[in-house]
Amino acid sequence: MNARQGGFSLIEVLVTIAILMIGLLGLAALQTNATIAEMEAYQRSQALVLVQDMADRIAANKLNAALYVQNNVGLTTPVACPTSPQVAVDLCEWNNKLQGAAEVTAGGTKVGAMLGARGCITQPTPNVYMVTVAWQGMARSGASTPGATCGSAAYGAGLRRTVSVMVRVGLLGTTS
Repeated sequence: MNARQGGFSLIEVLVTIAILMIGLLGLAALQTNATIAEMEAYQRSQALVLVQDMADRIAANKLNAALYVQNNVGLTTPVACPTSPQVAVDLCEWNNKLQGAAEVTAGGTKVGAMLGARGCITQPTPNVYMVTVAWQGMARSGASTPGATCGSAAYGAGLRRTVSVMVRVGLLGTTS
């Protein structure tokens, strides 16, 4: 009878190890999802900073606001920016920031932007400009496709992320 009880303890140990293993696998999956969510949040915060940066540049240069209208800014490699005209300087600096030039590691790797970042500036109505930053997300999203068309064909299904801000430029020389 003692021999049977000894075998029974071994089965209990094996069941306990199996349950523990399932729990640890769940914990590993949770950690992976948390890492992806952290990267998505970092990319969204970087995009919000960059979209607001360009919105402020357009608002500061109201007379030339129409010259800012561009698609796919950020696809060229970072370059030294010209010193004038201001629109060219702003677009060049924004391009460099979209490429990650704002944050660089000690080894020179640019890490300050999103994956596949691109920026678009459109003019949906007179005196209103929509500044959009699009990038590739880390995981497929079940959410609906973002409304802005910036980068609409550049990323896989469910991977495109966008943030946009509207800039309203007042008419100069008019009274209301």
